[in-house]
Parts: sequence; structure tokens; C-alpha cells
Amino acid sequence: MIAMRAKTMLDKQKLRTKFRQANFKNLGHAGAALRLTARRSIRTRQKPSPAGTPPHTRRGQLRRAIAYSVDKQRQLVVIGPEREAVGTSGSAHEFGGRYRRERYPRRPFMGPALEKIQDRLPGFWANSVR
Repeated sequence: MIAMRAKTMLDKQKLRTKFRQANFKNLGHAGAALRLTARRSIRTRQKPSPAGTPPHTRRGQLRRAIAYSVDKQRQLVVIGPEREAVGTSGSAHEFGGRYRRERYPRRPFMGPALEKIQDRLPGFWANSVR
């Protein structure tokens, strides 16, 4: 008969640090994937898109304005059109509303992009903490 003893030590602080590092990295990957999908859904056309479909852009300004930012302290990512670049037109397209005295129908582009990649999101975190 063989007898064996094992003693393990768990360094909670080291595990927490590794988790936060991996989460920060994977939030960045998820933000970049969503931004790319949303950018690709916006086409360059002269005429406006039909209601319910992603908006068209004439010069590509809305497409270039989509950005993401990862907050390391709060462990979150924010993705969407930058307000400094396109004002509130991104919100008017996404949810419908008024922009520069014109009424915009609902033309979502961020929500459908998230639905499109949501199956890939768990894979970003798989095996990320070692």
C-alpha cells in the first residue's frame, strides 16, 4: 500500500491579479470584434438605408467614429460612435429620433452587431487564466 499526502496553497491575491489581467485583455478583444462587425455593417451609399437596417454613410464619417475603450479599474468596455466626431447622430440612427431638426427612423447597427458576435464572446475568456 502506498500512502501519499499533498498540501496545496492558494494565493488569492495572485489569482485575482491574473483574473483581472486576463479580463482586461479579453474585454479589449471583445470590443475590437464588436467594433469591426459594426463598422462592416455600415455601407457607403448616397441614399439613406431603409428603416430597420444599418445606416448608410456618404463619406464614412459614422463608420470611422465607432471606437471602443476598456476601463481597467472598473473592468468594462464601452463601444460606440464617438460623440466628438458625429455628435448625437449615432444615437438617432440606433434608437430613432431627431438630429439637426430631422426625424431619423430606427436604423440599429450596434445591437445587431452584438447579436452577430455573441456566440464568439465566451471563447475570448476560455482558458485565459492559467
